[in-house]
Amino acid sequence: MEKSSINLEEEVKPSEAPEDAEKNTKQISQPILIPQPSNDPADPLNWPLALKIAILVQICLLGALGGLNTAIINPAYGPMAKELGISTVTASYQTTVVIALNGVGPFLWIPLANVYGRRPIYLFTTLLGFGSALGSAYAKSFGQLLAARVFNGFFPAAFALGPATVVDLFFLHQRGRALGAFTVMLTNGSHLAPIIGGLIGQYCGWRWTFKFAAICDAVMVVVVFFCLPETLFSRKKTVETAERSSVRDPFTMKMYISRLGLYNKNQELDLKLRQFVWPSINMVMYPSVLFPALYYASQYGFASILPAVTVAHIFQQFFHWDTLDIGLGYGAALTIGASLGELAAGMVVDSIVKRARARNGGKAPDPEVRLQAIWTGEILLPAGLLIYGFTLQYATVWIAPLIGMAIACFGLQVITTTCYTYSLDCYPQVGSETSQLFNFARQEIGMTFAFYTIALADRIGYQFTFLFFALCGSFLAFIPILGLMRKGSEVRTRMGAPHDGESRLN
Repeated sequence: MEKSSINLEEEVKPSEAPEDAEKNTKQISQPILIPQPSNDPADPLNWPLALKIAILVQICLLGALGGLNTAIINPAYGPMAKELGISTVTASYQTTVVIALNGVGPFLWIPLANVYGRRPIYLFTTLLGFGSALGSAYAKSFGQLLAARVFNGFFPAAFALGPATVVDLFFLHQRGRALGAFTVMLTNGSHLAPIIGGLIGQYCGWRWTFKFAAICDAVMVVVVFFCLPETLFSRKKTVETAERSSVRDPFTMKMYISRLGLYNKNQELDLKLRQFVWPSINMVMYPSVLFPALYYASQYGFASILPAVTVAHIFQQFFHWDTLDIGLGYGAALTIGASLGELAAGMVVDSIVKRARARNGGKAPDPEVRLQAIWTGEILLPAGLLIYGFTLQYATVWIAPLIGMAIACFGLQVITTTCYTYSLDCYPQVGSETSQLFNFARQEIGMTFAFYTIALADRIGYQFTFLFFALCGSFLAFIPILGLMRKGSEVRTRMGAPHDGESRLN
């Protein structure tokens, strides 16, 4: 097992041998571990890297599965609307309901996860996703379908709980890549969904899209039950032990099995009613969380959710595409754009932080340094939106708006990784509450597009509609981000840490 803690208090004494001095010098040059792990082998920070990565993969899959459940039906709006006797625009409302409840559900799940553990929440919500997806598949009317989709909307706890789990497992200097992997899977879950949904909807019917989602949910229930240990851990009770001894017991299979229980009550925290809403709402008071959340949410809505709820109608109208064409076309464009964007985001952010650390004498730079990486997304995302809107309005070839989608989604992924890592680095002690606010803003802003986008575009034209969206996201929402780049550190120092920080275990 790799060594996780570093003794930073040792000094190189004159009487030491040269090889000892060299060893100590190398030791001091290593990055300071934040937070400092305890000596308890049950502390997730001390777990083997392979186990941490295995857990991260499961969290990423759960995040992607939430997007899959939400968006897999999107290419099949046409046949579903025909069978249920509704319009394709009305058919999109069942996806809108799920998107809205994706943002509300974590207000229930996060407080429960902070008290009873991450694992039981992941298990229960994935089981809920299975049951509600199966119910959607067998709905006999649009009303029954809406009812089943309401329950499905509460499923993706990983949307907000995933970043908190990353904070449980990884040190500060490791979280950027871990969060990058999570966010790209979170984004691409809803992008891969239409590819799968288009194929299934075309050849098996729209009901089988929900059946496929239910099968995936059932598989993840089994995987989580056997392979996802509890990551919630309180380091407060192990401080004295860590001070007495620097010897750590190895992580064993028995210890792993002990973390697979169905119930893990945190004895230091009691569940209170105010914990269900107030901790996340309280984060609105902190500009380093509020403004990145609003900027990210608006851009995510324009570049990801907007195509999801409108593309079936638009591409049937302009290009007469069927279910399979729609799923393959826009699903592939968004997936490719997001995947390439995450590769670029990781390289850009890592390079910026590395240079800043070198200028800072090896010390971790202020989180505001990460915001410099946002410029790539700030330029490319509105460019993609404009390409999409103008090429639709002036009836170009079908590939042109898809290229616009891909460019916008490339920029979105850079913005996503940058905003998430910045806000979590500012207040790591309230990681789950910060993630919950991000998730709520993203889903509630995004759920509104289905109600007015098509009508607005028919009235003023697609070119001016998407010009309006580009100005809202990349001008109005970006102004506060510029303020954080200049004064973010001063504002955080003046405001101090969040008052509800003691309610979180980090």
